[in-house]
Amino acid sequence: MIDKLEFFIALANQKHFGRAAEECGVTQPTLSAAIRQLEDQLGVMLVSRGSRFQGLTPEGQRVLEWARRIVGDTRTMREEMRAARKGLAGHIRIAAIPTALAMVPRITAPFQERHPDVTFSITSRNSLQVLSLLENLEIDAGITYLENEPLGRVTSVPLYAERYHLITAAGSPLSERTSVTWKEVGNLRLCLLTADMQNRRIINRHLSEAGADVSPTLESNSMIVLFSHVLTGRWASIMPKNVAESFGFPADIHKIPITEPIAEHLVGLVATHREPFTPLVSALLHEARLLAESDKD
Repeated sequence: MIDKLEFFIALANQKHFGRAAEECGVTQPTLSAAIRQLEDQLGVMLVSRGSRFQGLTPEGQRVLEWARRIVGDTRTMREEMRAARKGLAGHIRIAAIPTALAMVPRITAPFQERHPDVTFSITSRNSLQVLSLLENLEIDAGITYLENEPLGRVTSVPLYAERYHLITAAGSPLSERTSVTWKEVGNLRLCLLTADMQNRRIINRHLSEAGADVSPTLESNSMIVLFSHVLTGRWASIMPKNVAESFGFPADIHKIPITEPIAEHLVGLVATHREPFTPLVSALLHEARLLAESDKD
């Protein structure tokens, strides 16, 4: 039953029998047969079928909720028993919003030092994708904004507050100022994150509230791309202070606080709310709390 539920979750995530089978490491006929057996066992149709996958039935949507819960609890049990036998080991999957990627080593480095048998994979995703991946059991934890948009049923650990700076080359407009306003920044040639990023929605809101026009001439989902364009001297950008500092800007790139108002938005670690947590996620949450406490000091 557990294997069949895992196949069903993969199918719901991939929305394609072939890709789901590949993810599960089985043939497509094997996966299709397992889904039909699950339907026979439960006595309901779970998948709308034609020549290809057409979606889940209403009963399938409800079974998906149960499947995620049962599979999640089963993985927790297996990991807890493994940790009891061998100590903490395994692999942690984290998805982080682009503006938080620079601070991820502040969690992973001390964690790995304490638990050398744990490995990590880190991916960059927007805030909505982080929550979707958590819900679908495709990641173990995420790093995202905590306050601006609904998070759902998660456990969160606040890590830091984003504070925004104008990043611009020496000799460009406003580059010699000690502070600038949101309205002034809106008049510059800007490169910003793409509109699917919550950081961009936050920046749009502050610019709009200041009466500034929101019309960047370049967009990217990569902070490195934005920084490389700032280096040309033709663009300026708006970046959180911690991101700006992580690039180690040369002397001819200036970081200028944006005021009126001074904006702060909380970023933190999130994990699907479950009692008990897996040993790995529990240890990761503990590491995040240690980091948050050390920053307060």
